[in-house]
Amino acid sequence: MARFIHVSSTQIPVAFMSATKRSFRRRASVIRCAAITPKKRYTIAVLPGDGVGNEVIPVAVDVLCLAGSLEGIDFSFKELPIGGVALDLVGVPLPDETLTRAKQSDAVLLGAVGWPKWDNNPKHLKPITALLQLRAALKVFANLRPITVLPQLVDSTYLRKDTAEGVDLLIIRELTGGIYNAHPRGFTTNEQGDEVGFCTESYSASEVDHIARVAFDIAKQRRGKLCSVDKATILEGSMLWRKRVTAMAASEYPEVEVSHLLIDTAAMDLVRHPRQFDTILTGVMFGDILSDLAAMIPGSVGLLPSAALGDSGPGIFEPVHGSAAKHYGKDTVNPMAAVLSAAMLLRYGLKEENAAKRIEEAVSDVLDRGFRTRDIHTCGTTLVGCKRMGEEILRSLDASCKKL
Repeated sequence: MARFIHVSSTQIPVAFMSATKRSFRRRASVIRCAAITPKKRYTIAVLPGDGVGNEVIPVAVDVLCLAGSLEGIDFSFKELPIGGVALDLVGVPLPDETLTRAKQSDAVLLGAVGWPKWDNNPKHLKPITALLQLRAALKVFANLRPITVLPQLVDSTYLRKDTAEGVDLLIIRELTGGIYNAHPRGFTTNEQGDEVGFCTESYSASEVDHIARVAFDIAKQRRGKLCSVDKATILEGSMLWRKRVTAMAASEYPEVEVSHLLIDTAAMDLVRHPRQFDTILTGVMFGDILSDLAAMIPGSVGLLPSAALGDSGPGIFEPVHGSAAKHYGKDTVNPMAAVLSAAMLLRYGLKEENAAKRIEEAVSDVLDRGFRTRDIHTCGTTLVGCKRMGEEILRSLDASCKKL
């Protein structure tokens, strides 16, 4: 279906196929209990993006709609292009209209960015640039990545079962500072005529305090343990990081148990003894490494949601699995990461805890009933695709309504 996307003050007709065309209102038949008159209304910017984002985001939207309706919440979804899709449509990875609508929303639900077609583009025309630009424009600086081994999936872990069982940790990663963002950076030539690429690892006291306060506040709400990860033996930025975290613990959060680990030790301990961790605080690069490593503890990136939060304004909520080109179009991808990202959107973005819990309980119920996508399938369980898994989650939400 053709629609108009407004970009840079011009109306450009494009062929933009909606990933969320299976709207909740067309699927009202899945709700068998009495509807609650909406008391709250939110606008969600929906950015399916590339690849399997177009398969998992429709599932998450349906689940959001149903969970919201059961709590008297009405959603307005504004679907917009980003990443490679936007490059195909208008020549830039983050159109002005997408950014404007995202800023005006209450939360952003993002699928994935990236596609092999664009891998060799210059940096400013790569799909991933859209994500970096979106984060900067929305001023999100705290990335939350929960790592939980659900009891129904303990057999899917890449670790020993007795090592992974009971793992429930949260990695809080700083997004806007550090080596990914600091200057100077670039390319030059040294005295020997060799080409040199260089980046700067840098953190200011205010940047460390900003993210540390988020981590301390969340740790207080969890089990009161915070592990800060750095490389303070070598890096000056990490030395300052450890100094600021230690000072904040003593002056503002004496009730939180604080420990410090070097990045190499933390990586080893995540594999050896992950249950020791509750809340992990770290910088942009170390958080990137640890969160991908920790993704293997539950057994699949298809289970892992994430949130990117700022001090105010809309947050960004997305599954961590990326566009997964080799799985796109096969109906094999696991939608649970997107669905659990929707739960995080409700909890952290909209402060709608009851609706978030409904989604999490529905996911747990589906697993109890034995349904599994290919990435988590084990002997004795029922293998289903992305669409069927979404239908079963909706069925569990519907059934929970009848029990009330």
